[in-house]
Amino acid sequence: MKKILLSLFVLAGMLSTNAQIETPAPSPAQKITQKVGLTEVTVDYSRPSMRGRTIFGGLEQYGNIWRTGANARTKITFSSDVTIAGNTLAKGTYAIFTKPGETSWDIYFYTESKGSGAPKTLDIEKVAAQIKVTPKKLPMKVETLTITFDDLTKNTAFFNLSWENISVGFTFTTPTDMNGYKKYRYCNGWPFCTRYV
Repeated sequence: MKKILLSLFVLAGMLSTNAQIETPAPSPAQKITQKVGLTEVTVDYSRPSMRGRTIFGGLEQYGNIWRTGANARTKITFSSDVTIAGNTLAKGTYAIFTKPGETSWDIYFYTESKGSGAPKTLDIEKVAAQIKVTPKKLPMKVETLTITFDDLTKNTAFFNLSWENISVGFTFTTPTDMNGYKKYRYCNGWPFCTRYV
């Protein structure tokens, strides 16, 4: 009886230990933050990899709404209002949904940012902005979904998404008021001590 109890105790300990083992996520999460002028922009997303699969036109069928990542919805947060392709987006957090196509992509900024996956049909009332962009063919393969902020200026940046052999993105403009620079022009009575030059 004692041997049976001891065996059960050892087995329970092994199961408890195994339950606590952490394994790598197939699509690890990444959070990137970029200051664009006086606006902080953050993207929170998961990064799936190709792993030998055809992505666009395969795993992600053309014409279907995609969560633009894996696991939870990809989210972008602006600390102030921004302008994208003539659309003004109020500061806040949005889910980024995309509809890949062979010659053009639709990008949607969706006010319902929580949740996983993309709805089969988007609620038009929750689409804060929609833009159309042209995908670019890359000369090399990008194994893992990658989002970056490129071509930074004092009030603009280019949001770039690359995966497989495709790159898409958009330029956004932040409200970097020149008055924001003027307040730095005098520090303790010394003119032109601004770091914005």
